[in-house]
Amino acid sequence: MERLGSGIQAGRLSPGEYASNFSDLHPRLDRHEALVAADRCYFCYDAPCMTACPTAIDIPLFIRQISTGNPLGSAKTIFDQNILGGMCARVCPTETLCEQACVRNTAEDRPVEIGRLQRYATDIAMEMNRQFYHRAASTGRRVAVVGAGPAGLACAHRLSMHGHDVVIFDAREKAGGLNEYGIATYKATNDFAQREVDYITAIGGIEIRTGQMLGRDFTLGELTGNFDAVFLGMGLSGVNGLGIEGEDLAGVEDAVDFIAALRQAADKVEVPIGRRVVVLGGGMTAIDAAIQAKLLGAEEVTICYRRGKENMNASGYEQDLAAANGVIIRHWLAPKRILGKDGKVAGIEVEYTAVRDGKLVGTGETGVIAADQVMKAIGQSFAGSGLGTLRMEGGKIAVDLEGRTSIDGVWAGGDCVAMGQDLTVSAAAQGRDAAESIVRVFAAAARPAVAVA
Repeated sequence: MERLGSGIQAGRLSPGEYASNFSDLHPRLDRHEALVAADRCYFCYDAPCMTACPTAIDIPLFIRQISTGNPLGSAKTIFDQNILGGMCARVCPTETLCEQACVRNTAEDRPVEIGRLQRYATDIAMEMNRQFYHRAASTGRRVAVVGAGPAGLACAHRLSMHGHDVVIFDAREKAGGLNEYGIATYKATNDFAQREVDYITAIGGIEIRTGQMLGRDFTLGELTGNFDAVFLGMGLSGVNGLGIEGEDLAGVEDAVDFIAALRQAADKVEVPIGRRVVVLGGGMTAIDAAIQAKLLGAEEVTICYRRGKENMNASGYEQDLAAANGVIIRHWLAPKRILGKDGKVAGIEVEYTAVRDGKLVGTGETGVIAADQVMKAIGQSFAGSGLGTLRMEGGKIAVDLEGRTSIDGVWAGGDCVAMGQDLTVSAAAQGRDAAESIVRVFAAAARPAVAVA
């Protein structure tokens, strides 16, 4: 943070407290724990959990493989559908996807721990550097991938399997995208995001060029002219503003920048945080920022959300996790203006909201929450440039079900597309599926035309 508020400082805790606070949220199951957890699975033939998985992993099969003492076989089953299965096991909202669909998820029982079992298998394979896939013979085809996040990595890996050469361009200093810069530190510890990038690119045929931004260093037209196909997976780089008085005060920052800075910090002791922090928003970014502010030593952290608990994008599990860490979540509050003193944040004025005639409106009743730091987590937007005539939809790239855009030879996937779901697992699925579509187009172009008599 370059512009600090009056109460923002580093070193609020002891080194030991930082280490404890930012340790692994859910440590990997040991062998015995994994076998016990796997034994709870009914191995349903119609597998509702598999249907709920955006990447369609054969969940009953990989759990059965764990139960029979074959974690490597289990890992392959997972990676067959999702090469980013290791990170997804850590960050997927399983409580609203596969585990919610689990037939054991009843009032009297609890679901099978699918996410933790997935991590058990994938961690073993990655630690052994067990590679299950090899490049096919080189096809001579070259594909440009813009964005080294989940969608771009999944696309590149699948293309490499088919023998195509891939060059990934990414604007940041490190590959990984959201997994490297946007995930709460306690969810992916020990530099896991970079270890996963290394594991994925070990297949070969994938070159990553960092510090290269579409619209600044090259255009889409240049890529289509120099490569046989292009995949766009650059995610969301724009951050929505509040548009209220005081937004430019010292101590006001974007939550995504806070999370990124914390993940890249060599020592958490050096990361400054306020005494009283207010986070605006109701999604995962808001939850991650608020919890980590508390873990850094903030005395009071409050999330303000303009609607009710049931409307929050963050899952019930994540909301409960925030509460368990001492975060206060207040609903039906909208920011009205940020109050300052000597150019620094001193508090935030909020207005109570209500739904009337189906619309969210302010009630006119206001209050003030004392704060020396305010974080904005009210959503991100697509801020792409250099896209030429590419058709957009709702501010994002328009694609069909295979990820094809309005320009021949250009595909897209992940958070930057209109059908994106802002989930690592969905981005991985879209990158994989776009790669298969590209492969089919290449194969069709290589087939000789059939003469018509």
